[in-house]
Amino acid sequence: MNKLKPRGENAATAVDVTDLILNDIQTGVLAPGSWLKQIDLERRYQCTRPEVRRALDRLAQRRLVEHVPNRGYHVFEPDGRQAAEISEIRVLLETGVADKVVANASSLDIQALRSLASRFDRMILEGTPIQLYEANLTFHHRLLSLCGNEELVNLVTEIRQRTSSAPVAQWKTRARIEQSSREHHEMIDAIAAGDAAALRDAITRHIRQN
Repeated sequence: MNKLKPRGENAATAVDVTDLILNDIQTGVLAPGSWLKQIDLERRYQCTRPEVRRALDRLAQRRLVEHVPNRGYHVFEPDGRQAAEISEIRVLLETGVADKVVANASSLDIQALRSLASRFDRMILEGTPIQLYEANLTFHHRLLSLCGNEELVNLVTEIRQRTSSAPVAQWKTRARIEQSSREHHEMIDAIAAGDAAALRDAITRHIRQN
């Protein structure tokens, strides 16, 4: 585990310990496969053992952390099969609402998406990996929210967390980051043209990272 970082007094009571651990998983501070010693987490987040245990149990229910009997907890690390199957679930869910996204998108929505896609582009040149990662999540959340189904948006968000444990692992190469940028703009162009088939195609390629 990385060097423990001190937090302010009563910090864990202001923010749920679950969210603190989740943030460190998603930003790569707690790497996939790393073991989570409860005594270290108590010190890191300045909280009690029961709080840590409840947080780990919640994250285990979401498959972000795995509990191994008689050994403890470690950050979940999907194998190739699991990652591929999770991607296929996302393809089914996100392409399944493409028609609704196209039908619901207003000119202001399209303008907002272009602004978010441009911010992602800027982060490629100027931002940190975490800022790039967050810009990507914000773009996709805004796009998917146009389907009008809040529960589906929340479900996709939870599914994404299972395979996006660290920003630096989101894209394998610089070329793939730039391809992601082009696909963002393809999605927006498809929405602006009212072309749900083109949107489905761009989403599928984007998720599968072909």
